[in-house]
Amino acid sequence: MSETLKPKSPGRSERHSAAWGKRLSILLLLLLTESAFAQNGEGGRAVGKFAPDLAPTVARAHRGAAPSETVKVIVQYKQVPQTEQEGKVQRLGARLNHRLHSVRGIALTIPVSALPALEADPEVLSVSIDHPMKGLDEVTDVAMGVSAAWNAGYNGAGIGVAVIDSGINDNHPDLRDSTQSTSRVVYHQDFTGTATSNSNGAKYDLYGHGTHVAGIIGGNGYLSSGNYAGVAPAVNLVDLRVLDLNGSGSDSNVIAAIEQAIALKNTYNIRVINLSLGRGIFVSYTQDPLCQAVESAWKAGIVVVVAAGNYGRVSVNGSNGFGTITAPGNDPYVLTVGAMKSNGSSSPASETKASFSSKGPTTYDHVVKPDIMAPGNGIVSLSAPGATLESQYPNELLTGSDGNSDYLSLSGTSMATPAVAGAVALLLQQNGGLTPDQVKARLMKTTYKAFPLSTAAWVPHLFQNFTDFYDLFSVGAGLLNVQAAMSNNNLAPATVGAALSPAVSYNPTNGTVSLVQGNGSVAAGSVVWGSSVVWGASVVWGASVSGSSVVWGASLPWNSNLLSAFSVVWGSSTGTGTQATSVVWGAAVSSTDGAFTDAGDDEQ
Repeated sequence: MSETLKPKSPGRSERHSAAWGKRLSILLLLLLTESAFAQNGEGGRAVGKFAPDLAPTVARAHRGAAPSETVKVIVQYKQVPQTEQEGKVQRLGARLNHRLHSVRGIALTIPVSALPALEADPEVLSVSIDHPMKGLDEVTDVAMGVSAAWNAGYNGAGIGVAVIDSGINDNHPDLRDSTQSTSRVVYHQDFTGTATSNSNGAKYDLYGHGTHVAGIIGGNGYLSSGNYAGVAPAVNLVDLRVLDLNGSGSDSNVIAAIEQAIALKNTYNIRVINLSLGRGIFVSYTQDPLCQAVESAWKAGIVVVVAAGNYGRVSVNGSNGFGTITAPGNDPYVLTVGAMKSNGSSSPASETKASFSSKGPTTYDHVVKPDIMAPGNGIVSLSAPGATLESQYPNELLTGSDGNSDYLSLSGTSMATPAVAGAVALLLQQNGGLTPDQVKARLMKTTYKAFPLSTAAWVPHLFQNFTDFYDLFSVGAGLLNVQAAMSNNNLAPATVGAALSPAVSYNPTNGTVSLVQGNGSVAAGSVVWGSSVVWGASVVWGASVSGSSVVWGASLPWNSNLLSAFSVVWGSSTGTGTQATSVVWGAAVSSTDGAFTDAGDDEQ
């Protein structure tokens, strides 16, 4: 971490508009987040064959919904659906949107009135909403260094990274090879069914988010004399477009893209998937088709790197931003990334948590997230001329050596995620035999962990000061340290699931919050960082973590039963009663809208 990879433009204002969406009032933000992260329904468990957030729609079906009323769903079967099953739902008036074999399902637009027929079909296992998705952008400042890896000759060459996003504009010179003759974007595929070019000259990426993400992973800095180079500047990029010109998509788009990345793994040596997108959590990760899809990629040998979300400032009933991790970052297999800010310095000691970055534990399952932090504030990366973001936020554009607006400043866990994806590519170039679990464990073990107890950030346009503590639900294992990761030779077990993010459990008898080893389907001993396994919790999360079974000190807001955050995150002190209204256990607020809406907040 010796030098700044993504410097800020001198004299540029630190404040800019949100990367997508309009600015919202705090009240609206609270309402959106409450519906996204505080769902009811049997602790996130399905009711019958239907996911809990489908319950109101199913009720309308039984009352006699209008034939014209439709809903987008993902139907999962006991076996991979064949022509017979597709024909059956089409006779019900459904339109087939995607075949999703990795989750034994199909994505449909189906009349609400036909939902009872799905319940009655003995071959149908479950039905969930095909939730809308958006990219995760926010506003902050950050810096990150990878010079030691570059000096050792590692640049990501030969590694394929699948960018599942809004597309990649492969005309940018920073995405060509060293001879400037060939694009390193080796494959394009659209899953949105929308236009891939516009009259403003945008091609492949009409929103601008995916190109920016791709530049953080693998831009070579050609038009900036290397100042705005990405983390792995020789990597090959596979463009799987799932977000449209407004940054919107759906679960089924993303699942279909993940399946294609798996199918193309050997063709393009795809070892990494970057998912700088997400939505609210509506069911346990064990029942979410989106989470099942990322697990299938992980089990296929692909490291899946996912944004944590941008809801760390949201305080539902006094939760102080805890319990706001987004899906599929809630899945224990994947590497979930939160965002840090540099405060104008390249020193790790100057990095502080970006207050917008979402905090764990995860809704329903109490998984410890995020796993790791990376730079995510004020990141300068590639622009996509003619795309939505560039036209909406011209003040954030920066000029390249050709005199054009070749670069753009954005912020968010969307920007932190590709920084980690690029680091994974460097690590796999160095040692191609590492499994996804070994990569995850190595990166978490070698993070920078010397944080203060807390820091504060003033957000002028919100007239509010945000205080962040540095517990494992806020910063995970710590700040990505590429040099330390590349220098480390420790190996976690190669077993799939060896590096599952553990869950946590509150014991009301003695008032402690403890790590739980594994889950119902994975042996307890397979978790790398438990109390009695390979490295021990104090190595992964730092010396502040332990002391017997207590995960963190009682002085922090989520672990003190004297503060409102405690009851919101964990439920009542008796373990009963108010659990039903806690954020992490699921609250009595329901919504079928899983789309993110950006708060548009800035830090100074």
